[in-house]
Amino acid sequence: MTLGILGGGQLGWMLGIAARRLGIDCVFLDPAESCTADLVGERIRADYDDPDALAELARRCDVVTYEFENVPATSAASLARTVPVRPGWNSLETSQDRLVEKRFLVEHGVPVPPFHPVDDATSLAAAITGIGTPAILKTRRGGYDGKGQVVLRDPDAASGAIDAIEGRPAILEAMIDFDLEASVLVARGVDGATRAWPPIRNRHAAGILRRSECPAPGVSTRAGSAMVDHAVRIAEALDHVGVLTVEFFVTGDEVLVNEIAPRVHNSGHLTIEFSETDQFENHVRAVTGDALGSTEARHGHGIMLNAIGDSPSPRALVEARVATADEAGVVTPDGDPDGEAVYHGYHKTPRIGRKVGHLTITGDAIDPTRSDALASIVPGAVAD
Repeated sequence: MTLGILGGGQLGWMLGIAARRLGIDCVFLDPAESCTADLVGERIRADYDDPDALAELARRCDVVTYEFENVPATSAASLARTVPVRPGWNSLETSQDRLVEKRFLVEHGVPVPPFHPVDDATSLAAAITGIGTPAILKTRRGGYDGKGQVVLRDPDAASGAIDAIEGRPAILEAMIDFDLEASVLVARGVDGATRAWPPIRNRHAAGILRRSECPAPGVSTRAGSAMVDHAVRIAEALDHVGVLTVEFFVTGDEVLVNEIAPRVHNSGHLTIEFSETDQFENHVRAVTGDALGSTEARHGHGIMLNAIGDSPSPRALVEARVATADEAGVVTPDGDPDGEAVYHGYHKTPRIGRKVGHLTITGDAIDPTRSDALASIVPGAVAD
């Protein structure tokens, strides 16, 4: 079995690690000069819409998946003519356009914040009249980690908003005064079987995820059940195969879907140490037609801290009793022989705002003093 993966970043790399454990080879397609995924598989270096490269990928692989949702739709369609592409077209088409996504969710009875399509200054004025401010103007396509978004604190802020997003089609979405943000990841197999991980609480700064925690502190049983139910319903409505991530705003027992991602997700990285089967393995299992693994927790508590811009120094990791995972995902217990804290570096050049690794802490219970101390050595991470 050979799995093709569109994209060779850290998500593709971790999918490749999981595939290797299952005895599956990977071939990546990515135009970059070098990729993290080069560590775990062969790569076709070409643009995502290169017809010859797509034909080669289809010829060499039994099934194709992707590490990010903004692959050209024409490329996915071209591949699908000769090889299964999973997740399928419905998931890709829906998640690539925020307006299509919001309308899909409403159609299937999933609660979302108030929104309005925006194409120009006139429709933006109408949207502000209908929704009010504060609100967020988001491009319909592209954008991640806060990119492609403009916050409108009052109606006067609309004057330069269209120019700020370069006149691209957009939606205006009401800003929600929520208690916290959380996500639910669900894996769905070719046979329609589903396995969901427990809700994960997420904390962002400057639009970038900094910290994820499971079980999600502050999430009630009722809210958690609703989130899992919504995630499964969305996966089934899309006929999704693979891992699907649904991000939520949570206020008390009430939940609203912020957005969906038809793929493995940064907030799910803690499942590598925390869960019986991590998100990457279950995605590979799903798209290759294998049975899904258990998503039950192996520990009572898990925290993930994102390294933004740079990695912790090797000395700091050892002094803080943190083990490290190598390029094949094998943990070297230099600092922590019990594996209670593990750092995964992505083998990427440091750069401002770039995710270059993550540190996971697990245990029956985690001492806040310990987690805060570890957050202090991880660039860009936030303490409790």
